[in-house]
Amino acid sequence: MRALVSVSDKTGIVDFCKELAGLGVEIVSTGGTYSKLREEGVPAMEVSELTGFPECLDGRVKTLHPAVHAGILAMRDNAEHQRQLAELAIDVIDFVVVNLYPFKATIMKEGVTMAEAVENIDIGGPTMLRSAAKNYQDVTVVTDPADYGLVLDELKENGRTLRETRLYLMQKVFAHTAHYDTMIADYLKKERGDQDFAETLTLTFEKVQDMRYGENPQQKAAFYRQVGRQKGSLVEAAQWNGKELSFNNINDTNGALELLKEFSEPTVVACKHGNPCGVGSGSDITEAWRKAFAADKTSIFGGIVVANREVTRAMAEEMNSIFLEVTVAPSYEKEARELLCSKKNIRVLELKDIQMPQDEKALDMKKVNGGLIVQTIDSRLYEEADWKVVTNVQPTVAQMADMVFGMKVVKYVKSNGIAVVKGGQSIGIGPGQVNRIWAARQSFDHAAELIGEQATEGAILASDAYFPFSDTVEAAHEAGIAAIIQPGGSINDQLSIDKCNEYGIAMVFTGMRHFRH
Repeated sequence: MRALVSVSDKTGIVDFCKELAGLGVEIVSTGGTYSKLREEGVPAMEVSELTGFPECLDGRVKTLHPAVHAGILAMRDNAEHQRQLAELAIDVIDFVVVNLYPFKATIMKEGVTMAEAVENIDIGGPTMLRSAAKNYQDVTVVTDPADYGLVLDELKENGRTLRETRLYLMQKVFAHTAHYDTMIADYLKKERGDQDFAETLTLTFEKVQDMRYGENPQQKAAFYRQVGRQKGSLVEAAQWNGKELSFNNINDTNGALELLKEFSEPTVVACKHGNPCGVGSGSDITEAWRKAFAADKTSIFGGIVVANREVTRAMAEEMNSIFLEVTVAPSYEKEARELLCSKKNIRVLELKDIQMPQDEKALDMKKVNGGLIVQTIDSRLYEEADWKVVTNVQPTVAQMADMVFGMKVVKYVKSNGIAVVKGGQSIGIGPGQVNRIWAARQSFDHAAELIGEQATEGAILASDAYFPFSDTVEAAHEAGIAAIIQPGGSINDQLSIDKCNEYGIAMVFTGMRHFRH
């Protein structure tokens, strides 16, 4: 039996090849792998001895030769294949042990050039892997060091690997080469600045962890990350305490982080079931926390809290008085972290680049039955040039600041969504209603129940989309709302404008809708 071995990841390769040699397998190898094996006393033949042709072009051409690929691809039960091998004096290759040039590690390096990246695109490796995988009936192909033990165990027990094992390894090869090629395609797309939606969409992600279950216990789930640096995203967070994040933890925390990134001032976002339940900005992070907590002391129980400044001891003491699932911050005062970690069930995460905005070229994807819908992310809040006061009453400077705050909040509320805010604090949020007036009334009811009957007096109402009728303005007037911000664009806009003028409510159109489905 003969094995062709050529690996970039040399984890376990020496011990594996020693075991193969001990079982009577002849080792053929290339370049650095050959040198490593010989240094460690493993008998090996250099591939140029097999092919009768020297490596050339700085090692670009080593294994692209009939002596290699005929030996891999020849079917053992095909008499004509065996006759041709004998005529050409080519021996079969029974094992192909290959992993690929470190393209991922190369593109992850700071300041890497395109020339360096291209030089680390493997050609011979994928070709050998695909040849061996195609002939899986006769050839055992190994690309993952984690499978060395499995192969050795079966060789010792049976004298060869089992067919089902070779089929498993075949499938693993094509997953590996698909991942590798997709990384290359993604890298080149970014280098070219190509923002078009391609005719075919190939995606690749790497598994971070398996999960105990998905949204519900009867569902299986896993967490995957994009290849490359993802600064400011949840996959980069360090976890200091608590169990592994669940499916729902990850989904809810990601939504909270997206909203938090809209703010540069000290801000805290509390989130529940993918919707913000309390948002507060202040002169420092403790004040911001108190605003977010006061906004909804009920819904925050068992929720997610994210902050864009270091968590203080005072803030941690107050947070510890309730049950939270997850906290995320760029850092924690030593005593603050110790306090939070004293509760075994809270997941305490540190995300240093928490304020890093999302790449505007990033894609938002949703799986639908039988397909995938893809869009660019909703990266802008509004365009300054489109901001327009449409009422006789002009908003004050303070109201304008709250309008911006409110629009940031409602942008991340499930549609139909309404957010009522006052003084850098959310006081009522109406998410996910099938009509806008219900969302508005819900936000007013929440504010009255959770903060007080007069909470909405003089507050700002923000809407993710236009008002189809003037009923929302009527309800806003009854709640004491002082100003409204919405995208505008309804054929009935004038009805809402007229009602605002009648009631002395200032209203601004942004010209930019923020549906979130």
